[in-house]
Amino acid sequence: MILHPGVKINLGLNILRKRPDGFHDLETLFVPIPSPNDTLEVITGDGWSETAEHLCSSYSPSQRVQAISADGKLMITVARKEGVHWDPLKDLCAKAYFILAEDFKLPPLKIFLEKGSPVGAGLGGGSADAAFTLRAISELCGLGLSDADLANYAARLGSDTAFFIYNRPMFASGRGEILEEFDLAGAFRAQGLPDGVASVGSGLPGDLPFRVELVIPEGISVSTAEAYRGITPATPPVPLREVLRNPSAWKENLRNDFEPSVFLRHPQLAALKSALYDRGAFYAAMSGSGSALFGLYLL
Repeated sequence: MILHPGVKINLGLNILRKRPDGFHDLETLFVPIPSPNDTLEVITGDGWSETAEHLCSSYSPSQRVQAISADGKLMITVARKEGVHWDPLKDLCAKAYFILAEDFKLPPLKIFLEKGSPVGAGLGGGSADAAFTLRAISELCGLGLSDADLANYAARLGSDTAFFIYNRPMFASGRGEILEEFDLAGAFRAQGLPDGVASVGSGLPGDLPFRVELVIPEGISVSTAEAYRGITPATPPVPLREVLRNPSAWKENLRNDFEPSVFLRHPQLAALKSALYDRGAFYAAMSGSGSALFGLYLL
């Protein structure tokens, strides 16, 4: 089974308070973007791989890693042009396998992951990989898990992972795992703005009322821990849902709380955001904790 996990952007990101468990309560609107994406293949141990030969022939030994779990039931291969600097058995795809293996008797499986999405850019590519792995294993092994079941497993892997189970615009609260539908097109329609389908790539789940331009800065990676160190949690004067319903005022009112401190350390990101406005974006922001930025353009 071959899948192509994409990424996400955040429309607004308010850090409300620190929780007793050490996490933060937040609110944001997750929006899926199909590109850049990864290629994920999950097969049974005796299955035939469509990607294994490609990963071996297209990537040098320094650009790919492979590992087998202690019980010999999982083999995972990860390839990336920039190199893979982490233990593949600690990759979120492997963790997705392990949490399902706690509750189900799974056959030997092989996971092949080709990373095309950036790492450390605030786009959630690793979370998408994990969510798609959960779904692939459920379907391949006949587990019959519902979206709600899969989302519960996904929430154990990361704050934004459950979103990728649904993979359509969702308002998120709590740590990011409490998800509700949000009608983006309806918000645009209510203000008399264009509400057509964005042509940002094939396979886009749901209709977006804007075109998205992503900017991935070279040589800048912002860790989540670094980003949170610059945050003073606070409740905004206007609830995020209310701000989101007024797209014509997003530039003035829709905020990512990580931007001030991250831009202070990386002023070139602020310049890239300004450049998106110069190119005609009606809204531009950093995604998540950075460093990727995006501009939105009316259709």
